[in-house]
Amino acid sequence: MTHLRKMMLEELERRNYSQSTSRAYIHRVFDFTRYFKRAPDQLGPEHIREYQAYLFRERKLDAGTVNAATAALRFFFVGTLKKNWSVAETPYPRREFRLPKVLSQEQVTKLIDSATTPFYRVLLMSAYATGARRAELARFKIADMDIDRMVVHIKGGKGRKDRDVMLSPKLLVELQHHLDRLPRRPETWLFPGNRWHTGQNPISPKVTWTACRQAARRAGLGDEVHPHTLRHCFATHLLEAGADLRTIQMLLGHRDLEETTIYLHLSRRHLNATASPLDGLTLASIPNDDDE
Repeated sequence: MTHLRKMMLEELERRNYSQSTSRAYIHRVFDFTRYFKRAPDQLGPEHIREYQAYLFRERKLDAGTVNAATAALRFFFVGTLKKNWSVAETPYPRREFRLPKVLSQEQVTKLIDSATTPFYRVLLMSAYATGARRAELARFKIADMDIDRMVVHIKGGKGRKDRDVMLSPKLLVELQHHLDRLPRRPETWLFPGNRWHTGQNPISPKVTWTACRQAARRAGLGDEVHPHTLRHCFATHLLEAGADLRTIQMLLGHRDLEETTIYLHLSRRHLNATASPLDGLTLASIPNDDDE
């Protein structure tokens, strides 16, 4: 596996895949080989189908996660081993369309106010104010805050794309308080790692996950609230406030506008502006029981 791992890493690097994607692909191929206890170059389409069924049946993973595992295996067999890949033999599972959970602004307020530490509080505020993914948030640099233009530069986002988002004046004040609270003012990272937040490396994305889950439980919002929920809230609340879809697409870093249209399903303003066809009918009144 060591030689094949090296080959796969070289192919991933040659195609300029991000480090997080490369790690995920390597892990998924390793999990595939661990399940069969055989080298991956000794496995074929029938093993991939059996592995997909195992992920659904025994590990109870959703179609999106199984698709991600299938994509990693496809890359390994096609990109590394240079073998043919038949979609007919190894299809991608059909994904279910589910609307994401969105909180009201009152619930977001309750979530942020329920943060267990000031550090967690500013993380949640930053996630909601910028719509950043938790991996992007973890790697915010102090230099990414453009105070003159009041924008945040999000660099190396999903798909290695850079984008700018607004810098909320309220968030700027909180970030300045946050930096003042740290035992030592950081030189690079806005959210430095280690227990006392004085490390040379940034926090891991898991820190934002922990901050959100703890606050959600304290606020009584359940276990379905996670950092990506704040990203959905960011987009939905902007749409309800009158922002256009194209602007929201740019702020989120979506490649296709179709990805952004999901927020039309979540916006109360757009739903309430569309009347039900029942309201256009003139129906006969139903007599009360007393009138019979």
